[in-house]
Amino acid sequence: DQQTNTVAFTMSIPTATLSSGYKIPLFGLGTWLSKPLEVGRAVQHALESGYTHIDCAKIYKNESEIGEVFAKAFDAAEGTLKREDIFVTSKLWNTERGPEKVRAACVGTLKDLQLEYLDLYLIHWPFAFHSETNEDWMFDEDGKVITDEIPLEDTWAAMEKLVEEGLVRSIGVSNFTIPQLENLLSKCTIPPAVNQVESHPYLRQEELLKFCTEKNIHLTAYSPI
Repeated sequence: DQQTNTVAFTMSIPTATLSSGYKIPLFGLGTWLSKPLEVGRAVQHALESGYTHIDCAKIYKNESEIGEVFAKAFDAAEGTLKREDIFVTSKLWNTERGPEKVRAACVGTLKDLQLEYLDLYLIHWPFAFHSETNEDWMFDEDGKVITDEIPLEDTWAAMEKLVEEGLVRSIGVSNFTIPQLENLLSKCTIPPAVNQVESHPYLRQEELLKFCTEKNIHLTAYSPI
C-alpha cells in the first residue's frame, strides 16, 4: 500500500501598524474568483499553513462558505485558532454606497462570515452603482453600467459609524486615486487606514505609494504576482 505523507508548515508573517492603531499582516490570501466548494478548502488550508490575513468581499459571492470555515476554526471547543489571531478584510459593494445601506451591508457580511466584527472594511470602488433590485449592477439601453451620484463623504460618515459601533475596527478604500484620496481626506473624521489597489512589477504605483506613505495610508497590493 502506498502511503501519502502530508507536510505541514507555518509562516511567520510580518505586520504593519495602521493609522487606527491595529496591526495588519503584510501577506494574505485573496478570495476573488475562488470557486464554490473550493474557496472553503483554500481558506482552511491557508489558516492551517499559518496565514493570518484573509481578504474577502460580498461581490465575490463566497463569504458564506468562508464563514463556515471561520466558524469551525474559531469554535471555542473544537477550533484551533482564536478570532483575534486572524485579520479579516471585506468590502462594501458599489450598489450599497447609499449611507442608509452601509450598516445593513456590513451586518450582512458579518452574518455570512459568522463574525462579530471585521478587522478592515473597505469601500470597494470610488463610484456608486444604481440599484433598484438586488442586482449587483444595472445597465442602460447602450449597455453601460448605471451609476449614482452619492457623495463620498456621506458613505464615509456611515463607515465611520461602523467603527464607533464596534462592527469594524479599521476602515479604508480600494482602487482610489490620489485626487480621490485628497477629496476624502479633506472631509473625513476618521482617515482611511488602507488603500487596496492593483500593484505589481508592471504597475508599480510609485506616485500613489509615495502619497499614501506621506498621509499614513497603508497601501495594500492585490494581484501582486
